[in-house]
Amino acid sequence: MNEAILSRPGCRECAEGKALEFDFTMAFQPIVDLREGRVFAHEALVRGLNQEPAGQILARVNDSNRYRFDQTCRVKAISLAAQLGLEGLLSINFLPHAIYRPETCIRTTLDAAQRYGFPQERIIFEVTEGEQVQDHAHLIGIFEEYKRLGFRTAIDDFGAGYSGLNMLAEFQPDIVKLDMVLVRNIHADKARRAIVRGIAGVCQELDITLVAEGIETLEEKQVLLDLGIVLQQGFLYARPAFEAAAELSAAACD
Repeated sequence: MNEAILSRPGCRECAEGKALEFDFTMAFQPIVDLREGRVFAHEALVRGLNQEPAGQILARVNDSNRYRFDQTCRVKAISLAAQLGLEGLLSINFLPHAIYRPETCIRTTLDAAQRYGFPQERIIFEVTEGEQVQDHAHLIGIFEEYKRLGFRTAIDDFGAGYSGLNMLAEFQPDIVKLDMVLVRNIHADKARRAIVRGIAGVCQELDITLVAEGIETLEEKQVLLDLGIVLQQGFLYARPAFEAAAELSAAACD
C-alpha cells in the first residue's frame, strides 16, 4: 500500500488490522420495493455483540477512534452481507468527520469489497441530514468522489435537520430517505402529506430515488403508496435482524 496513504492518521492501523478497544457487529433491516415485492436494499445497523443497541456502541466513539470505527463499520457490513448472501443493495452509514481525504479513506472499503466479492456498485453510502457538518464543501467532496468510484449516495433522515433543501441545491444524491417524523401518522395529518408530496415532487424532478422509513401501520403504507413512494422501510415489513437477513412480513408482499 502506498506509504503516503499509510502516513495518514488511522490508515496504518486499518491496514495492519489493529482492532478498536471495543468490538461490535451489525444487524440488517430491509428496504422493500412494494411495486416489485422484493428487497431493494439492506441497511447495516450497528449492534453490540450481545445485541446492545447502536447508542451504546456509538457512545464509545470519540475523536481518537472515530476514523478506525468508521472504517471498521464498512468492513464488517460488507463482510457480513457477503457471508449472508444478502440480496439487493447494501446501505452503510458513514461519519463525514472521520474522513480526511475521500480518495484515500475509501481504500479500505474498496479492498473489503474485492476481498469478500461484494460488487461496489451495490454499496450505498448514506449520511444523516441531522449530522452536524460545518463544512458542506467537504461532505459534497466525499459524495462526489464516492459517485465517481461507482458507489451510490444517500441522505438519511431527510427532514429531521435544517440543511436538507440547501444540500439538495448543491448536490443531488442518488437516494433521499424521508425521516420517520414526517411519516408517522401521515394518513391523519394534512400538513405531513403536503410536505411529503412536495419532497416527492422535488426528488422526481431531480431524478432522486425516494425512500420512506419508519413505516409501522398499513395506513401509513397506503398513503405513501398513493403519493408514489414504493420504496419503504419499517417495522411493518421487518425489524432489524441481528447478523441475519430479516424475514419479510405479509405487508411487504401484498
